[in-house]
Amino acid sequence: MSSLILFVLLLCISDSESLKTLKNLAVRHGGSLTIPCFYDEKYKSNLKYWCKGQEWLLCKIVAYTNTSGRTSVTDHPTQNMFTVELNSLQDSDSGYYWCAVEISDRSDDGDYVYLTVSSDPAVSVINSRVSGQEGGSVSAQCLYSAEYKNKQKKWCRFKDWTCFTVWKTTTSQNSAVLVTDYGKGSVSVEMSGLQKSDAGWYWFNAGDVGVTVHLTVTERPSTTAVTTNLSSQETQESMTTPEETTCSGTEKPKESQQFCLSHN
Repeated sequence: MSSLILFVLLLCISDSESLKTLKNLAVRHGGSLTIPCFYDEKYKSNLKYWCKGQEWLLCKIVAYTNTSGRTSVTDHPTQNMFTVELNSLQDSDSGYYWCAVEISDRSDDGDYVYLTVSSDPAVSVINSRVSGQEGGSVSAQCLYSAEYKNKQKKWCRFKDWTCFTVWKTTTSQNSAVLVTDYGKGSVSVEMSGLQKSDAGWYWFNAGDVGVTVHLTVTERPSTTAVTTNLSSQETQESMTTPEETTCSGTEKPKESQQFCLSHN
């Protein structure tokens, strides 16, 4: 009998290696959240959708690719990912969801995420989309609830699933990322010496709960200096480029570049 129950559970739970997303996300009541779903190259041309329900085989389809409304699904085939944007979230929206791919000749593929919507989430961000200039820096102050004070904190990148981890007040640093947990419900994340390749999706985790953040890296602007020849009234332009910012990892976060996790 126990073998039969185990077999049924395996049928109902997908453990996809070709489709991947986060497992536990939090968001504030009435807020919005974007969830990236990464897929294998073989799924590039397949239809993607977002499904709700604890059991994979019984989940209810909420939205397909290129639909609009409170829930929208957008495919990004050049990045082998699609994003699910959820808006005006209510407590009743909490539960299991699935990033899913439609397959014509066999069962569809999917990977699950659990979403918690509450008035006081464990983690959150004031700005879920932040930006910085190439060669510059961007800072983030992340907040977590008291119950997660002694839980492990991580700042991770979706592109390669690389994480920078801190434990309590320990600092983790490399040439471009500095993460500091102040131990009072606040984690500071600073990324400096930004490169175009740094752009993309990230998440902050406290314990097993996370929230997503998107980083845009823009090109450094060129400064145009205009000089005038008074005798001929001819104008020529000379282009100068700002001095490149080095990655010190010690700059104070700038308010205009901060996002906060008011609890991926």
